[in-house]
Amino acid sequence: MMEELLPGFVVTVESLGDDGAEGAILHPEERAVVARAVEKRRREFAVVRGCARRAMEKLGVPPGPVLPGDRGAPQWPAGLIGSMTHCEGYAAAALAHATDLASVGIDAEPHLALPEDVLGAVALPGEASRLDRLGTLTPAVHWDRLLFSAKESVYKAWFPLTGRWLDFSEADIDFSTGRTLGAPGLSGGFRARLLVPGPVLDGVPVQVFDGSWTVRRGLVATAVTVPHAPSGPVSGPDPGK
Repeated sequence: MMEELLPGFVVTVESLGDDGAEGAILHPEERAVVARAVEKRRREFAVVRGCARRAMEKLGVPPGPVLPGDRGAPQWPAGLIGSMTHCEGYAAAALAHATDLASVGIDAEPHLALPEDVLGAVALPGEASRLDRLGTLTPAVHWDRLLFSAKESVYKAWFPLTGRWLDFSEADIDFSTGRTLGAPGLSGGFRARLLVPGPVLDGVPVQVFDGSWTVRRGLVATAVTVPHAPSGPVSGPDPGK
């Protein structure tokens, strides 16, 4: 599922249900991080790191521990960039060589409506209006959950480049649709316009992140990639206009 959302040079490994158990052995320093966590948290922590280590192997990098750093962001081996996600019954890791990509962010969520009153904390007024229109056109998608997931992916791509928090209100997301409903599912793209100063890559300020989404297997999945050295200041049209 994640593989279709990302460029070919990004390695993805997914786990459905318990099929990642064989890679779920933690390093001692990882076990210390979750020593006091409940069993569900320890298992999710382990399975997603099993995905990450298999991705390292595919990239030709010796698999090692993946410890949480500032704000829980995973600390990758030198020369790698990546992202991880997990929800009930699913885990995934996406890794690439740092020479190929500046940053990547992925997220997966259950394809269910957000809990009551959460959308108001996630969506800007313009986003809420666009979601209403999309919901009328394509009611098979829980657009509120998709917005939440997209903002999570944006943040995961943002933080390694800036070291700063990004609030839900600081990115304005506009969705596009791709395939119509049917096997294997719905998919499309999105553009996130940053409403605060974005990262500066090779001297070029970046104010737009582009991403992809899909709905499949009862899940919503989103992914954002930030390339190196854009050719000029990257800013997109105001999706609210």
